[in-house]
Amino acid sequence: MADTTYVKFETPDDVRNKVLQLVEVATETGKIKKGTNEVTKVIERGEAKIVILAEDVQPPEVVLHIPLLCDEKGIPYLYVQKKDDLGQKAKLKSSAAIAILEPGNGKQLLDELSEKFKEIKK
Repeated sequence: MADTTYVKFETPDDVRNKVLQLVEVATETGKIKKGTNEVTKVIERGEAKIVILAEDVQPPEVVLHIPLLCDEKGIPYLYVQKKDDLGQKAKLKSSAAIAILEPGNGKQLLDELSEKFKEIKK
């Protein structure tokens, strides 16, 4: 069985702001999936370009499997503090997890955040 140790890392504030900006741009000009179940499906299919998780999800077990799946599939993931902030950028009340399938006009931002993920997660 795969290594199931999961180490959550801190996403710096400047990166969080860019993550929310990317979600907003991708919502308007690209393609996203919202919610834990949808996000899990697109990760398993290898369709997600990046995954965003909210830190204030209760209970945390709801999204705990997502970073492990992302690691398995080589998909970057980052955190934002509040699911309400994440949801609002995706035109929802709140969302625990969002996967970006097509960044739309946010491609440059996506590339930048994918690189940041590699630096942060080391």
